[in-house]
Amino acid sequence: MMRKITAPGICLRAYESADADMFAAVVCESVATVGRWMSWCHADFNSEHARDWFAVCDKGREEGTAYEFGIFSEDGKELLGGAGLNMISKLHNYCNLGYWVRQSVQGRGIASQAAMLLADAGFKQLGFHRIEIVAAEGNVASIAVAKKVGAQLECLAHNRLVVGGVPVTAAVHSLLPQDWHAELNYLVQK
Repeated sequence: MMRKITAPGICLRAYESADADMFAAVVCESVATVGRWMSWCHADFNSEHARDWFAVCDKGREEGTAYEFGIFSEDGKELLGGAGLNMISKLHNYCNLGYWVRQSVQGRGIASQAAMLLADAGFKQLGFHRIEIVAAEGNVASIAVAKKVGAQLECLAHNRLVVGGVPVTAAVHSLLPQDWHAELNYLVQK
């Protein structure tokens, strides 16, 4: 279920073993920006780490607890980043939407496009009642993506995330299905 989502200029797909070397290189390229917010993104990241992550992604997809994707160029040859619907609560029917983009292509709207595709799939294919985007206070790029896709800021939650081993305040944004159809049409026309 949900192994590939495509749109003009972008392809979200499940990671494959053959992506491991490229994934490791992209992570190492992005330590200065992505690594500031995500502890898994470090200079010692290697292909074995990537394959371990891919196995976690496959298990989450099989169990319906997470749907993680590589963000690729439309032809599927260049890895641009990653995005996923994760931390799924089956009891309350909501999830988290996360994303990151490699350093060399940041600022081009890639995270926003991936987030819109995943939110759309989350509501229409998976039937979520709520999708959250949680970003550390100060993570200006991630907060900008949340705003760009129409997520509403609900609160600043203290000690909501851990960054660099330290609990930090995070901006909690939400997307709701009753608002999504109109929001998606507005965003696509922009």
